[in-house]
Amino acid sequence: MKIVVNARFLIRDKLEGIGWFSHEVLRRMVEANPEDEFIFLFDRPFDASFIYGPNVRGVKLFPPARHPFLWYLWFEFAVRRFLKRENPDVFFSPDGYLSLSATCSQVMVCHDIAFMHYPQYVPKLVNKYYRHFMPKFLARAQKIITVSEFVKDDLKAVYNTKEEQVFVANNAAREVFKPLEPSVVERVRETYTAGKPYMLYVGAIHPRKNVSLILQGFEYMKSKYPSDLKLVLLGRMAWQTDDFERKIKESPVSKDIVLPGYCTSETLVEITAAAKAMIYVSKSEGFGIPLLEAMRCDVPLVISDQTSLPEVAGDAALVVGINDYEDLGEKMHALNTSEELREGLIKKGRNRVSYYTWDRAASVCYDAIKAATTI
Repeated sequence: MKIVVNARFLIRDKLEGIGWFSHEVLRRMVEANPEDEFIFLFDRPFDASFIYGPNVRGVKLFPPARHPFLWYLWFEFAVRRFLKRENPDVFFSPDGYLSLSATCSQVMVCHDIAFMHYPQYVPKLVNKYYRHFMPKFLARAQKIITVSEFVKDDLKAVYNTKEEQVFVANNAAREVFKPLEPSVVERVRETYTAGKPYMLYVGAIHPRKNVSLILQGFEYMKSKYPSDLKLVLLGRMAWQTDDFERKIKESPVSKDIVLPGYCTSETLVEITAAAKAMIYVSKSEGFGIPLLEAMRCDVPLVISDQTSLPEVAGDAALVVGINDYEDLGEKMHALNTSEELREGLIKKGRNRVSYYTWDRAASVCYDAIKAATTI
């Protein structure tokens, strides 16, 4: 097969959720199918490390597609022209955007449709673009891949997507996530929290992630159960964060909050594995890769009861409501003080995380691509 791929999220040292999915899945598909020809389309100069084998060719198409107007130009003009010239068997898009005017078979990955449920947390122009084009993309795709059963069901409920059109691939955690030796845990904590234990959140900071609830829960816990526990919020400030930044500055526990910002992959692994627990109480998630990263590191979880998070974590997490900061504070305290509780969740997490592998995700994606070429 000749497979053209939208690879614009493969950006060196800037891989986040969709970027990591693209990297892990594409690398495995390329290596497992050397007889296929892959053409990766980038919207800016690309790094050679993303050309995963001799059966891959990288192509840069103008313009850089980082704005709704430029998204349209890139997919409907640059990509369409390229697909017409190359005449591939299929166009595979891991970030969920397609070329509506192209005539070849197309497969898209839909990571979530949170913009439909929480439009107030998406920039207005971006939300307008999603609402207009997402139903068109879903109708145009020969096959759709989702990262959870929740997203599959959400597509069926909101857009009446057909059951047989959707493949569920899941995400996974990279193998570099693993428990640390006690001496390394001590070093990491010395570096970031003056040697003190800490609760951890990993991800972009914006309202949909519900990081304000984490702050409220932490404040409640510290007021009711004084301790030396710290809170590390690891991620970039995304949008609509002015109010949250003000709350941190004014918080009575501000001295116990650490904001390292965006970090390298190696640092992320260490900060995750040295945590006492991970707190992930998002209002809406298509999957939630940090849950798997924590489980691989033997770090117990507190999650919200929303969307895909209970599906992913199973019985390997404590669960709270998205507004219940007191319950969150109590569960933080429990994980800080009960080794029996922590060990029980860690054992369950080891079993749970073994189900999610990038090999399986890549296999499902490739099956969807093959199925799209036979329609």
